Amino acid sequence: MITLKSLSRPAALLCWVVVLGAFFAQVEIQIEGSAGWAANLPTWRIDDSWLNALWGGKTITGYHVWVFAFVALAFHLPVFMLSAWSPKLEARIIGSIMVFWIAEDFLWFVFNPAFGLMLFSPAHVPWHKFWLFGIPIDYILSLLLGFMLLAWSYRKGVPS
Repeated sequence: MITLKSLSRPAALLCWVVVLGAFFAQVEIQIEGSAGWAANLPTWRIDDSWLNALWGGKTITGYHVWVFAFVALAFHLPVFMLSAWSPKLEARIIGSIMVFWIAEDFLWFVFNPAFGLMLFSPAHVPWHKFWLFGIPIDYILSLLLGFMLLAWSYRKGVPS
């Protein structure tokens, strides 16, 4: 049975992840300005490789490789602080990372004075290559998988 109490911990985690995403969106706005996906940053880029498919067709940049790795390591910090790991905890961490990146990316558009929601479209956001119903497909897939991992991680009866 799903109760309000059983929803409070996952809801608190999701709220915290969105807050983290909002703060990081502000950091990226300060770094990138109006030039999304590190377009004007002095970083290496990979454009024509099969690896780009793993990034939703986006250019792979040194900036994003290092930022993604840093965030993944930061989200794993509790594993090292507590000296504890389990499949459920890993699912919760990966699900949180997936939700974090979608929240951060969307809030980058919301907060960025050069964009706003009016310019959140394929015509103005060329680095998101694939859209469905006005939403980048990355968002849909990442949120579905992220929420599935989080739901599984909170399920009762799943071994820790």
